[in-house]
Amino acid sequence: MRKIYLDKNLQFVFGVTLMAILGVSSIIPALPDIITGLQFTPAKIGLVISVFTLPGVLFAPLVGIMADRVGRKVILIPSLFVFGGFGCACFFAQNIEQLLTLRFLQGMGAAPLGVIYGTIIGDLYQGKERAQAMGYNASVLAMGTAGFPALGGVLALLGWNYPFLLPLLAIPLGIAIALSMDAPEPKSRGSLKDYMADALRQMKTRQVLSLFATTLLTFTILYGPIVTYLPLLLDTRYGASPASIGMVFLIASGFSGIASFQLGKLAERFGQRALLGAASVFYGLSMVLMPHAPGMWHVIPPVICFGLAQGLNIPTIMTMLTTIAPMEQRGAFMAANGLLLRLAQTIAPIFMGLIYAVFGMDAVFYGGLVCAGAILMLAIFGVRNIKA
Repeated sequence: MRKIYLDKNLQFVFGVTLMAILGVSSIIPALPDIITGLQFTPAKIGLVISVFTLPGVLFAPLVGIMADRVGRKVILIPSLFVFGGFGCACFFAQNIEQLLTLRFLQGMGAAPLGVIYGTIIGDLYQGKERAQAMGYNASVLAMGTAGFPALGGVLALLGWNYPFLLPLLAIPLGIAIALSMDAPEPKSRGSLKDYMADALRQMKTRQVLSLFATTLLTFTILYGPIVTYLPLLLDTRYGASPASIGMVFLIASGFSGIASFQLGKLAERFGQRALLGAASVFYGLSMVLMPHAPGMWHVIPPVICFGLAQGLNIPTIMTMLTTIAPMEQRGAFMAANGLLLRLAQTIAPIFMGLIYAVFGMDAVFYGGLVCAGAILMLAIFGVRNIKA
């Protein structure tokens, strides 16, 4: 099989994937410092994430439709510029109100990115190469999820606002894509009404609905217990520095990358259903063990479990959805999945904040355990293996 990771177009997709996660991953270690620097409260710190992800909830369906009807690049390039410009502007925020406003505007640029990178991979590859490309992209995602918190943690040592300089990287990427990217584009056929009817008909199957539900639960775990409250757990219980928090996320993402890099081989040997079931078990272990770790570095084994779960779960869902969806509706499928992803990113920090305020830190992770159990039930009763 050819070395598809060397393809120019896939390398551009890698860059878009990194930008799609930069807006949250890079500021994770800075969340405790943002609380101090802007006089915010732990129960409300999730708003810094939620206002960023909210535009994805509002605009994801429109993004998917436009990507299918007018083309991928037409949506992608301006989005990168908006993301980079308003992301950098967050550096200059003087109070929490300014920061939340700029984060919302930055989120408007970020909203299409998570939809389009998976869509383009589905356009570029078929069969085993699609699963392989999704695995490689998930490995890049894992490396970014690892590297950005580590880099953000180092920058946060200079001040809470320094991680917000990183989104500037999106601007040269947008210029490069405009000049050099050459990926297939869908050919719009028929009326918008027929397009919508066809897309909805293909989505309303048990298989697709189960995959959508798994995405919702997965990102509830990620953006509730992990992204929002694991840094606070490490800070309040163990006095971890931003750099140390970044290193914990580095370990999780490293194991996520290892698992996803082997996705093609694992899916061929065990099937997608088994991979989703195994991921749910790893999620459950991580949620049970994290709040009971007796020391800072005892958090590492459950963090490894979480990383393995992510590496098995997310690219498997993406591969299955892009395989089920025809090219002319692929943007709509990815938009629907992205809508649920963003919905979880937006609601989970707030919902877990309420649990934290009422029941304490441990209850946040028990909420994640319930989500892990639901993912297992969906893998058993809602999903069947398909040929990539």
